[in-house]
Amino acid sequence: MKLLVYGAGVCGSLLAAHLHEAGVDVSLLARGRRLASLRRHGVQLAEEDSSAVRRVLVPVVEHAAGGYDLTAVTVRTHQVDAVLESLAGSDGDVLFLLNWAAGAQPLEAAIGQGRVLLGFPPGLAGGTMDGDVVRYRASSFMTSRVPMPIGEPDGRATPRLERVVRTFRAAHVNAKAEPWMDAWLTTHAAFEVPLGQAVRSAGGSAALAEDPDAVRGMLHLMRQNLAAMPTPPVPRAFGALQTLPEGLLVAVLRRFLRSRTAARSALSDTSAAATAELDRLAEQLRAPAKAR
Repeated sequence: MKLLVYGAGVCGSLLAAHLHEAGVDVSLLARGRRLASLRRHGVQLAEEDSSAVRRVLVPVVEHAAGGYDLTAVTVRTHQVDAVLESLAGSDGDVLFLLNWAAGAQPLEAAIGQGRVLLGFPPGLAGGTMDGDVVRYRASSFMTSRVPMPIGEPDGRATPRLERVVRTFRAAHVNAKAEPWMDAWLTTHAAFEVPLGQAVRSAGGSAALAEDPDAVRGMLHLMRQNLAAMPTPPVPRAFGALQTLPEGLLVAVLRRFLRSRTAARSALSDTSAAATAELDRLAEQLRAPAKAR
């Protein structure tokens, strides 16, 4: 399989480097200064607290043309529109490996029916850009126990889905076929948007943990988002946010917000790009029900 990773941030760089080292025919698409750096130095990787930088010479390109069997899009939610323009004239399947709560319809309308796969990269999302160096947590990438869900928009188990999952697994990326991928992504956004916005308003996860009223308000928004979904939440465990007592859930959420896991997660990303992504996801959740 000839594969293109579209997006050279943390997630795309990690994925492309890992696939390349596993022997997959993969290229990484980048633009501007990032493209120049990748051509000069390759993908530069370092564990988050290490001074040792490893270079992986992944082939890099500036455009999506090239007869790829699969393009894996790893940009932020608010950047998808620009990506769709460049993919409209390309061939092959496109795996949108990102935060997305608008369903497949707008994606297929832009690039063509039958080309879209949906997914989310939980093990690849942990890390930061330190200049041109990707600093990652080995525990959240190389040894991630959380599988990367990938699915057809309509939930079918198709030969192409099996082929994509098999390609990732052969490269030691923990992927799995998810029959309810659209609902999975919407559920994730229903939880992530109130959490991310509350953390930003409070000035950090630890500060939010010390304000039980704010945590309670955040929980109410999560419950509203989940109740507005046309399907039950996926994974089903998120249904506990609707059924367990409020006091218990507030206590659990406050404990999480005080944890080292929360401090080292994407919740600590206060960049303009992270805020723009949350805003776009919030818009998608507020939009009327889509044809799915």
